[in-house]
Amino acid sequence: MKKLALILLLAAAAAAQTLSPAVTEYVKIDKRKIIITGVRIIDGTGAPAKEKQDVTIQGGKITSIVDNRFIDSDATTIDGTGMTLMPGLVLLHEHMFYPAGGGVYHEMAYSFPKLYLANGITSLRTGGSIEPYTDIELKKAIDAGKVAGPKIHVTGPYLEGSPPPIAQLHGISNPDEAAKMVAFWADAGATSFKAYNVITRAELKAAIDEAHRRHLKLTGHLCSIGFREAAELGIDDLEHGLVVDTEFYPEKKPDACPDPTKADLDLMRLDVNGPEIQQTIHTLLEHHVALTSTLPVFENFVSGRPNPAPARVLAAMSDVAKNNFLGARAGLDDPARNQARYGQPVNPWNKLFKMEMDFERSFAKQGGLLVAGTDPTGNGGTLAGFGSQREVELLVEAGFTPLEAIQICTQNGAKYLGIENEVGTIAPGKAADLILVKGAPDKNISDIENLQVVFKDGVGYDPQKLIDAVRGLVGIR
Repeated sequence: MKKLALILLLAAAAAAQTLSPAVTEYVKIDKRKIIITGVRIIDGTGAPAKEKQDVTIQGGKITSIVDNRFIDSDATTIDGTGMTLMPGLVLLHEHMFYPAGGGVYHEMAYSFPKLYLANGITSLRTGGSIEPYTDIELKKAIDAGKVAGPKIHVTGPYLEGSPPPIAQLHGISNPDEAAKMVAFWADAGATSFKAYNVITRAELKAAIDEAHRRHLKLTGHLCSIGFREAAELGIDDLEHGLVVDTEFYPEKKPDACPDPTKADLDLMRLDVNGPEIQQTIHTLLEHHVALTSTLPVFENFVSGRPNPAPARVLAAMSDVAKNNFLGARAGLDDPARNQARYGQPVNPWNKLFKMEMDFERSFAKQGGLLVAGTDPTGNGGTLAGFGSQREVELLVEAGFTPLEAIQICTQNGAKYLGIENEVGTIAPGKAADLILVKGAPDKNISDIENLQVVFKDGVGYDPQKLIDAVRGLVGIR
């Protein structure tokens, strides 16, 4: 009987690992046993890199790590000389949609999973959905080996008040409806939830309670509710950081979203190290609220920056998407435009961006759980995968060491999701969700862009083939 059970278990495992031709066309390495020899390891814990390690992958797992050359005639070997092995990124503010203009968003169920995987993201949490059924079914297809993409943790549709600011969102009207919405989508397969701009405190509390009753978490991109209020209501995570927190605005009214532009302009009078903002940080720490950094989406609002959308990013966009983005970027330094939009000739995002970086650094320095995400929305220049790598680079610019930035984007994300025993760091027994990079990202963080192979459950994918497959398609599908 035990032998039969073992046979069935092995058969089930084999079936789970079967990949369709639609996936295998992007596979570079799919062998029973792989040894990466002489490779540097950044393990995701924040520890210094280890040199000349041999890493064995078998059955989708990391089975051994040794510091001398390991010879096994049954294994396929990869020479890791001059390369660094890192955990696959675990990011927490991702979307399968992209701005199409006019307040409408298009689902990118074809291009975005490939771009995420191509750029080293092996696990992600969506940060709100406009097509929740699509996201749920996409996750199922990836898990079944029918579609190439990362492991997806699906967040349900936005919990937004009435009237919703985006036509594709449903506006909830009362606390009971908020709780029912959480219950419905949890039953449908969502594993987390996100409150949005104009929700009331009573609605947010009802949604949090229902999510927690089901042992699920709820995050928020909030405007009508301040960060301290949300923390006291029991929220688990807050998206974006300081630049969306309206609680400091003197004209803020309970349960109402003030003009976000006026709130941002007023925010600039404060000092991140001053008592008001530090009290917010202390409240978040006291209530164990995580914070999601999404620096790439804000960088595209800042003038005078090195081009945040280089040629490889623009090549992935459709012509319409590219023109929309370049047009939006062109006006950032225009004093007349800034005067009309902000009431001043200088773009305020030049200061706000630095304040956001300082806020995140202060939060993490004091022991807060800082996680990271891409948020491929904004003015269209932040794309899945490419923007994800940019997030790691911007964390270094914010003052984190490269090892700290990598830890935020790997171990911290896994810790928040409760999957740190499976992914997020490199250790024997964990899933072989790994990225093999040419260079040394702990010394030069931009080397994180030099991906050679992305492993997910021990299968090595070709980053360039995945990127080539979606060239010119972002904004279309």
